[in-house]
Amino acid sequence: MSAVVIPAGAPLRNPWLVIGKGVLMALLVAAGVLVVYPLIWMALGGFKSNSQIFSDPFALPDRWSFDNYVAAWNQGVRNFLFSSLLVTVVSTITTVFISAWTAYGLTRTQMFGKPVIVAFVLGGMMLSPTVALVPLVQMMQSLGLYNTHWALIILYTAFRVPFTTFLIRAYMLDLPRDLDEAAMIDGASEGQIFRKIMLPLCRSIIVSCIILHILFAWNEYIFAMIFTNQIDVQTLPVGLTSLMAKHGTKFAEVFAAMTISALPIVVIFFFTQRYFIRGLTEGIGK
Repeated sequence: MSAVVIPAGAPLRNPWLVIGKGVLMALLVAAGVLVVYPLIWMALGGFKSNSQIFSDPFALPDRWSFDNYVAAWNQGVRNFLFSSLLVTVVSTITTVFISAWTAYGLTRTQMFGKPVIVAFVLGGMMLSPTVALVPLVQMMQSLGLYNTHWALIILYTAFRVPFTTFLIRAYMLDLPRDLDEAAMIDGASEGQIFRKIMLPLCRSIIVSCIILHILFAWNEYIFAMIFTNQIDVQTLPVGLTSLMAKHGTKFAEVFAAMTISALPIVVIFFFTQRYFIRGLTEGIGK
C-alpha cells in the first residue's frame, strides 16, 4: 500500500475550517432569502387578483398586469410619494449640512466652553420625540406651520442633528490638521476650508449619514401622523395606513402601493451600500 505524498509547499486545509465556511455561507444565504423573499412576494402580490391572493398566495400571478399599480398610484400614492420625496430630500440636506458645520466647529476651532457645548449638542440624542409632542404641536400651530411640509422638515432636522453631528464629529477628530493649517497660511477662510478640504475628506461618513437620514425620514410615522392630516401633505407611511383603512379588502392594490413606497429605498441602498458600510467602519476605526 503506497503512502499519499503531499507536494512540497501545498497548503494544508483544515476540514473544520471548510465546514465552518460552508455553514457560514449557508446561514448568509438563508438570511438573504429571509430578507429578499418578502419583498418579492409583496411585489408579485401587486400583480395578482384578490381571489388568487387568498386561493394560492405563493404562486406566480395568473395574468401579469399593472392595473393594481395604476389604481394604487391614482388612489393617492403619487401625492404621498411626492410629499415623502420633498420632506426627505430637504431635511437630509439641511441635517447633513448643519451637522457637518457643527462638527467642524467642535473639532477644528477654539472656543470657550467647548466640552459643555459638545455635551449640550449630543444630549439632544437623549430627548424622546414622544415626550415633546404636545408643546411641538402648540408651537407649530402658533407658527402657522401645522399641516405643512415645513413642520416635518423642521422636526426631522432638529431631532436628527445631534446624532448626525455625533457621527461626523467622531470622524473628524483624528483627521490630520496639516491640510487646513496650510490652507489658513495660504489665506483660505473657514468656509473655504470647510467646503474644499473637510467635506471631501469626510465623504464616506457623510454618505453614511445621508443614507441613515433617508431611511429615518422615509419611514418615520409618529410626526407624520400627528402633524399632517391632509392627503396633499401626508407622507407614505401615513398615506399607506389611510389607504389600507379605506381599501383594506383590496389587498392587491395595497401590495402594489407598498411596493411603490419601498422601491426607492431599496434602489438607493442597493447602489450605496458599499459607501454606507465604508463610512461606518472608517468612523469606528477612528
